[in-house]
Amino acid sequence: MSGSAAQRWAKARSFHHSLYPPARIAAEREQSVSVCLPARECAETVGEIVTALLELREEGAIDEVVVVDAASRDCTAETARRAGAVVHQEADLLPDLGPVLGKGDAMWRALSALRGELVCFLDADTEGFSAHFATGLLGPLVCEQDVSFVKGLYRRPLAEAADGGGRVNRLTARPALELFYPQLAGVRQPLAGEVAARRDLLEAMPFATGYGVEIAMLIDAWRAVGLEGMAQVDLDEHRNRHQPLSALEPMAKTVLATIARRLQLEGRLDGVDGVDAAPLERPPMASAHHARGRGGRSGRGSSSMMPSRFSSS
Repeated sequence: MSGSAAQRWAKARSFHHSLYPPARIAAEREQSVSVCLPARECAETVGEIVTALLELREEGAIDEVVVVDAASRDCTAETARRAGAVVHQEADLLPDLGPVLGKGDAMWRALSALRGELVCFLDADTEGFSAHFATGLLGPLVCEQDVSFVKGLYRRPLAEAADGGGRVNRLTARPALELFYPQLAGVRQPLAGEVAARRDLLEAMPFATGYGVEIAMLIDAWRAVGLEGMAQVDLDEHRNRHQPLSALEPMAKTVLATIARRLQLEGRLDGVDGVDAAPLERPPMASAHHARGRGGRSGRGSSSMMPSRFSSS
């Protein structure tokens, strides 16, 4: 697909959250919805987010709100529980697999506890949260035809720059996708933590365990459903904590290594030692359930365990 075709996808499959008010989601949805917040040291924001989401539940737009906490020391779990969320400690989900290996691993394990047929992941450190983050992401799954995977896009203010945040996204992820996956060049926020998808798709994909989870999920979703099965939604402005450059460097390296691993699996890259820096990956949850049902121990696999439809075409 040429760059112009990617632009045509972006024009046809980019929506604004205002198209999907809670009443429309409640009226048109036919499947159950889970909203999950992976959280680490988010006590200042998680209560407000949970409260807004529970109002959506009262309006019939969603069914459950779950916080998966990473043993936060700032009372994140207690704050979320008081606000009304179901709270799990990430280490208590599939504990036989050993220590949790970062955000992606927590998201993967969360699938074992979520009940919804549609799953929406949101950041728990969003400041000034509005419920449109959830309804906007769910909108294309509920209201548009043949959409299985939705990414959020937004502006992240940094200091005095209205859209100066998201530096790894701008300087690493988007240029790398444009070079190696030009079909995905129209995706504005490949590293956005705000994503919604059909459960069967999520369970068919491997999950990178660390910072590589968003970029890996994007590429794998495209491999599974094609651009025609994907959409992005403008959520307007997103405010959360910014990382110093010293922290962004290893994040950027992980993103590049995760892309390199996909290229290697596709037979398009050989002899690059940096692929070893890519995070470990959990196998598709569907195959993990199957292995556990046979009495096997799952979860130590890599993306080499992808279903055949993920293989390079």
